[in-house]
Amino acid sequence: MKAPVSWIREYVDLPAEVTTEALAARLTALGLKLEAIESPRDTITGPLVVGRVLTRDPEPQKNGKTINWCTVDVGDANGTGEPQGIVCGAHNFDVDDLVVCVLPGGVLPGNFAISARKTYGHVSSGMICSAAELGLSGEADGIIVLPADAGRPGDDAFAVLGLDDEVIEFEINPDRAYALSLRGVAREAALAQRV
Repeated sequence: MKAPVSWIREYVDLPAEVTTEALAARLTALGLKLEAIESPRDTITGPLVVGRVLTRDPEPQKNGKTINWCTVDVGDANGTGEPQGIVCGAHNFDVDDLVVCVLPGGVLPGNFAISARKTYGHVSSGMICSAAELGLSGEADGIIVLPADAGRPGDDAFAVLGLDDEVIEFEINPDRAYALSLRGVAREAALAQRV
């Protein structure tokens, strides 16, 4: 069972000074078996920002693949305020869509470092990300397209995607089936405050 700490806090009035580690220790003392504490910021570093697609030009390649040469507004996140030129192989987005971009200097899960590099005849200065590339799912059906009101170009995408939240993962024994729900874990967290 994976329980985001912010979600537990929605059910239980935990003191602000209670850390994720302290909460996990208290829940373990009550019988929930801790598997892991996950924080996306441990596997994704650097500038991960909201971008607005300004242009998207499909370019067929000799290998039969069609790539998109895009310009993306990333606000002041790149230090210049100028749009980024990014090559993208996905096709599930269009001009004016808000997307998630990692800029040069960022590192994605698997220690995949992002830099400006020449590919398909263009210098791609970053990457428009899919959920799989961010470690959010095992499959990619294209890049992440954000709702129109998700933010402005240059905004921190960690907050927009909820990636700034730590997640506690528990192994749930059969006699603790109630802890297979967030409300069950929250109930245990409330009890842990009294211990």
